[in-house]
Amino acid sequence: MTSILDTFVQVAQDCPVTAGVVPTTKPNAKPSIHALQYELLSANPYYFTLEDLIYEVHIRHKEYPEETIAKDADRIQAELFSKSHPCMRASMLPKKYGWGVHYDLEGKIAIYGMETERYRQFVEGTSSTPKLVYAMRNKRA
Repeated sequence: MTSILDTFVQVAQDCPVTAGVVPTTKPNAKPSIHALQYELLSANPYYFTLEDLIYEVHIRHKEYPEETIAKDADRIQAELFSKSHPCMRASMLPKKYGWGVHYDLEGKIAIYGMETERYRQFVEGTSSTPKLVYAMRNKRA
């Protein structure tokens, strides 16, 4: 899996919100993938690469016990990455919840609510700013 470098994913053109919304999980339910992505990225900006994020979300979503992770991390990772995974353009964070996604020069990820000054700076940036792409649309145009 290759990392995306120096790119900013703008919210989808048909995003239904006008500001970043924190994804919620129903009571007594497992956290959703996008809720886990939000939790990890908001608490740890520029810590995770896409591959690291996919793995961390996977082990939390599947609720692997710590002992299993310690013992079988290589096997879990090999199985997980034996198939391809979409980039953050396909995540519900920029598609539905209003979060822009920045990949820095090392491929590390941070999220910014579309109402923030930093989001605007990325979108209105200069020639030295990251490449701009939109998140995938929710519906066909």
